[in-house]
Amino acid sequence: MLSLAFAALVVAQPQPAGPSALLLKPARVFDGAAVHAGWQVLVRGDRIEAAGPTLAAPADVRVIELPGTTLMPGMIEGHGHLFLHPYNEAKWDAQVLNEPLALRTARAVVAARQTLEAGFTTLRDLGTEGAGFADVGLRQAIDQGIVPGPHLLVATKAIVARGAYGPKGFEPGVPIPQGAQEASGIDEVVRAVREQIAGGADLIKLYGDYRWRSGEESRPTFSLAELKAAVEAAHDAGREVAIHTSTPEGMRRAIAAGADTIEHGYGGTAEIFAAMKARGMTLCPTLAAADAVARYAGWNGQEPAPAGVAESRRAFSAALKSGVRICMGGDVGVYAHGDNAREMALMVAGGMRPLEVLAAATAGNAAAFALPDRGSIRPGLRADLVAVEGDPTADITAVRRVRMVVKNGRVARD
Repeated sequence: MLSLAFAALVVAQPQPAGPSALLLKPARVFDGAAVHAGWQVLVRGDRIEAAGPTLAAPADVRVIELPGTTLMPGMIEGHGHLFLHPYNEAKWDAQVLNEPLALRTARAVVAARQTLEAGFTTLRDLGTEGAGFADVGLRQAIDQGIVPGPHLLVATKAIVARGAYGPKGFEPGVPIPQGAQEASGIDEVVRAVREQIAGGADLIKLYGDYRWRSGEESRPTFSLAELKAAVEAAHDAGREVAIHTSTPEGMRRAIAAGADTIEHGYGGTAEIFAAMKARGMTLCPTLAAADAVARYAGWNGQEPAPAGVAESRRAFSAALKSGVRICMGGDVGVYAHGDNAREMALMVAGGMRPLEVLAAATAGNAAAFALPDRGSIRPGLRADLVAVEGDPTADITAVRRVRMVVKNGRVARD
């Protein structure tokens, strides 16, 4: 009887509308680069068939009127952790050490749904932080339609230098579960890259610097030779490489090693960002993470800002001046899932125009992460779309007012 009741419950859950022909009629369309008043978008199956003014409606089309809205590509979250939840709910150590994998996975399922409903149809998940390869299973569950969520690009366990991560603070020599896979030396690092790819990683994440002890400043952890070997192994397998680094030397090594993206980059200088631009790299500034951590520590948002926030702002300003490509990715998981737009508001406050932020969250991230099938509205691309109330090119907070989400041509939120 219990199994029958559970089956009935599963059947009763609302399911996204199946692929069909949709004609979406918003007030305007942001196509990933520019705004077009009066445009419409025709979707057939999981692809965009046409975009432009006054499109003809085929006989089998479902017409959806969206007055007062802006239709734009589904947004792409560039730096998230679905297996973390806000640190003011539970400290990072407690999540890694004390929360069962089933509990963390259940939270991640909810976080994935919240992300999709917020208009983010793709998320680059940069490490499960102690939850192993659970992100691979979650990606499969979403792809198979078992649970709702965005398209996932997963980094699985991430890779850290032996002894340089956490949790810490226990008897030396006692094995403690770690928030990432430890490796030391070229052979171990390459082995870890290949193990994670074999386990289902879409990309590789390395920690190029970190704190060796609590309270210390971050220092480079992997040597340049180790990073180069890791990047070469990942690129040979067709995987991009993201490197967490905030120190100038860590960033220089990441650049020299040929990484695709640098995460955080709070210690970046004009020289470093110019070098990134010259090599076609992307910076994920994660302003919202610095902001959230400061607020958890008691900052009320008034000026002067704490040192960590001020440092992130300074680096972001220098990056903008350099012209390096900026990713929209806030390290969501440090703060609440579904609140991804927090990073976008901080990017505008930091000097980007709303139109530039929207482009970063759509076409920019698609280009940075080698996703040529999404991020723009044009025929042939994946029908991942979001309609928001108002005009986010004038007021970035409009991205929070989600009216409709379409993923793979299916209405995921209506």
